[in-house]
Amino acid sequence: MPIVLIDQDSDSEATVVQLSFGDRLGALIDTMRALKDLGLDVAKGTVATEGPVKQTKFFITRLDNGRKVEDPDLLERIRLTIINNLLKYHPESSERLAMGEAFGVKAPEKKLDVDIATRIRVKEDGPKRSLLSIETADRSGLLVEIIKIIADINIDVESAEIDTEGLVAKDKFHVSYRGAALNSSLSQVLVNCLRYYLRRPETDIDSY
Repeated sequence: MPIVLIDQDSDSEATVVQLSFGDRLGALIDTMRALKDLGLDVAKGTVATEGPVKQTKFFITRLDNGRKVEDPDLLERIRLTIINNLLKYHPESSERLAMGEAFGVKAPEKKLDVDIATRIRVKEDGPKRSLLSIETADRSGLLVEIIKIIADINIDVESAEIDTEGLVAKDKFHVSYRGAALNSSLSQVLVNCLRYYLRRPETDIDSY
């Protein structure tokens, strides 16, 4: 299972990107070069083996200010850049990634039903923030779309963990409203908005 994880929580000074699939040196070098072309600096990298799976971690900061990446557009470009390189060096992963349809040599045979695949939960994570968990069918631009929806209802995103597992996006966001955790009514508004916008366009037309 190809997995690309972007972690904003575990390191206070860098965005951590973890890739679990493949072990080709060319892919790692190309990925680091592509990240630099995005205006990013790979502060350090680690490679670990867990059974048959190699896990590569990049600790990334912005070249212009030395800080972790906060811009959702840039986070999405990082994700797509890594997936593109993964597909280039491991074309066999194309059938296991939603992005394989757009960028790979062979589209996935199996496609997820967005309505069935989408799960959204909000729970308290202390008095000052809540944890929003979203699981849905992966697609290009998904992260930017989610962040925009959250911002449109004046909820603040404090940090994020963006996890791409094959055909599925599993994202977590620490969110707050005016410096406090979301109450039950605002949590329900957030869930309803996200569920509406993450559905397929054709079901939106039929249902609303």
